[in-house]
Amino acid sequence: MIFFKKKEIALTDFFPEGFVDIHSHLLPGIDDGAKDLDNSIELISKMASYGIKNIITTPHVLGDVYQNSSTTIKNKLKEVRDELQKRNITEVSIRAAAEYMMDEQFSILLENDDILTLKDNYVLVEMSYFSAPINLYDLLFDIQVKGYKPVLAHPERYNFFHTNIDHYYKLKKAGCVFQLNLLSLTEQYGKGVQKMSEKLLKENLYDFVGSDTHHQRHLQLLKKIGNKKNLEKIKHLLENNKKFI
Repeated sequence: MIFFKKKEIALTDFFPEGFVDIHSHLLPGIDDGAKDLDNSIELISKMASYGIKNIITTPHVLGDVYQNSSTTIKNKLKEVRDELQKRNITEVSIRAAAEYMMDEQFSILLENDDILTLKDNYVLVEMSYFSAPINLYDLLFDIQVKGYKPVLAHPERYNFFHTNIDHYYKLKKAGCVFQLNLLSLTEQYGKGVQKMSEKLLKENLYDFVGSDTHHQRHLQLLKKIGNKKNLEKIKHLLENNKKFI
């Protein structure tokens, strides 16, 4: 029996020109991502070396854990932009939105229209990995009543939905669009998550992708997705991300 290795593709050829990464944690010291300004620049520079030169970074806004305000996020973004300019790193475009945990605090921000969007009305949201909010569908309704479009981060990582794919169809029907974590194509989050990502891809339920970069280990692992098989599966999603340019 002959085994064929997956044809490797350099990430500079994997990501199309104009690709925008819509999910990462690159602002210094405000969540579980970049630790300081130097770390931010290191991560951004590494991403640029992969051909990811358009970034919308999305720090966590999560209850009492990461109490990031829109002002805090904007100030940190300015720090990063100023440092990039100081170091003459001019090929990278970076903006900031947020990854909002759908909790009580988020409901308050939503009521006050204090939301940082990816672009236009797209807002990146997540839920706990332990269980969905009891009022999940009410929240999704409220988001849309306010004129926003919920982009659900990494739906494949919510193990409590794995038992029945109908949960995902219900979320789509409720107005969600889905963002695949690129590392879910590997075993980074476990085989169950990898398997569900493959299933959701086959069902054509994803709309966009994101790296969800937190640290250098994620960027090292990202090289594992660079093969022809993966590119064929998600090429249309990589192209979809260009809408956020």
